[in-house]
Amino acid sequence: MGALDGTPWWEQDAAEPVLAASLMKVPVAIAAERIDLDRSVLVHADFESIVGGRFELTEADDQDPDTWAERGATQTLRELRRRSIVFSGNLATNLVMEQTGVDAVTAVMPQVARMISDQPATDAGIVNAASARDWGELLGRVPPEVEDVMRGQTYRSGIPAGLPDGTPVANKTGWIDDHTHDMAIVRPADEEPFALVVLTRLTGVPTDEGNARIAEVAREAWGRRR
Repeated sequence: MGALDGTPWWEQDAAEPVLAASLMKVPVAIAAERIDLDRSVLVHADFESIVGGRFELTEADDQDPDTWAERGATQTLRELRRRSIVFSGNLATNLVMEQTGVDAVTAVMPQVARMISDQPATDAGIVNAASARDWGELLGRVPPEVEDVMRGQTYRSGIPAGLPDGTPVANKTGWIDDHTHDMAIVRPADEEPFALVVLTRLTGVPTDEGNARIAEVAREAWGRRR
């Protein structure tokens, strides 16, 4: 937890790298500010691996059925970016990242070096992993357009659930096996805005329980705000 200029207020194990899961969709969204978001692209599920060859996403691992329903048709990059954040769409994210290029995303955040489900990259030991401090620093660089998208987030049972009702929150969640994360830009009325990042690595703990624990941390963080 800290100011948007990167000044920490309260932290614990903040320098420990943890698998990013879907938090990596925010630097993708930021990188997309440099491309024509009103351009339409073909919706497809196979992509070039960062290490060569191709890989394919699976619909069962995605929370965004709308993009999968459009396979073979086109959709705007602006709408795909929105779905990548508010629905945490994996296919939508990779379609946007294909257009920005992986290098452009890595330029935004060096710890993000590959697309979602790039199994050849995983086999080569390349993963997206970053610390809470890294994500907090990124939140201080989120442009207004991307923060606006994050305010439409569907998944609100982590940080937003731990804050007082009505508190403006722009958040992005992430979860994979044994990991549940949330990070947010919080703008209390008449107070300094702040970044809050909660990363969890809880073996065998369901996502719902992970989110409940994140909400508990958010409640404590609210009480510790400067």
